[in-house]
Amino acid sequence: MRPAWSIIFFTSISGLGFGLAAWVVLGFIDLVQPQQIFGVGSLVMLLIGAGLLSSTLHLGHPERAWRALSQWRSSWLSREGVLAVLAMLALAGWGWHLFAIGTPPLWANIAAALLMAVTVYATSMIYASLKTVARWHHPLTPICYLMFAAAGGLLAVLWLQAILGQGQSDAFELAVLLALASAWGVKLVWWQIAGANGSGSTLASATGLAGLGEVRSIMPPHTSENYLQHEMGFVIARKHASRLRLIALGLGGGLPCLLVILYGGSAMGIGLALLVHMAGVFVERWLFFAEAKHTVSIYYGHQH
Repeated sequence: MRPAWSIIFFTSISGLGFGLAAWVVLGFIDLVQPQQIFGVGSLVMLLIGAGLLSSTLHLGHPERAWRALSQWRSSWLSREGVLAVLAMLALAGWGWHLFAIGTPPLWANIAAALLMAVTVYATSMIYASLKTVARWHHPLTPICYLMFAAAGGLLAVLWLQAILGQGQSDAFELAVLLALASAWGVKLVWWQIAGANGSGSTLASATGLAGLGEVRSIMPPHTSENYLQHEMGFVIARKHASRLRLIALGLGGGLPCLLVILYGGSAMGIGLALLVHMAGVFVERWLFFAEAKHTVSIYYGHQH
């Protein structure tokens, strides 16, 4: 599949925003002063809003994006949109309660955090639900999305704690390191097993002629590249994919962990760790799309 930067930005930045929001509503940042509430709240809304807005740029008619919300009964894309709107409304209500009344009740905090997690899950299911893309149609795909959101959110919490001058325990720094290591550990497993057996579809299975021997196309079904080939026939060389995996792992996991260990109490050090982590996530998400093979490409001669 051809990677679209608007979708890469959407899945990466909104995931970070929802992850941060979940930890904020669970009380991992002590928001006492009004400026703290508005500052952290604005950052969360900016991340989520920017991600969602960028997702519309991939549409032929972005102004019609709102119509997708009506298809929530059958479309994960629509469900994600509905849940994202509800999540932002819930965050706004949570922030108002914290500012005007006081700390929201525990049940409200847990419910809000679960809503953030469900929204990220819905985002992942936009891709994991597609049986036509064997690479994505795997149980670990939603887990990867959720763990990256949680790990990135925790790293952002550590950064905000440093900015706000709030105490950071060694235990919390260790939790951040474990979250990052776990997220990338699961991703390493996903890279090895997701779609490893292919889609199961071949020219033989499509034509029902498997019993007659090898089935191949005599003539190509096209004279020049068409839309399907351009969007779904994107191919990345194996050696380039391997290098990019190492880059993603180093930027997204290794270097941030090293920076947290060395500069755990420094806002600048943790901020740099967050930036390089997101750079790694961007590379990982680019590979997520670039390595995916849609079964329609079999028609054009690709083997899965």
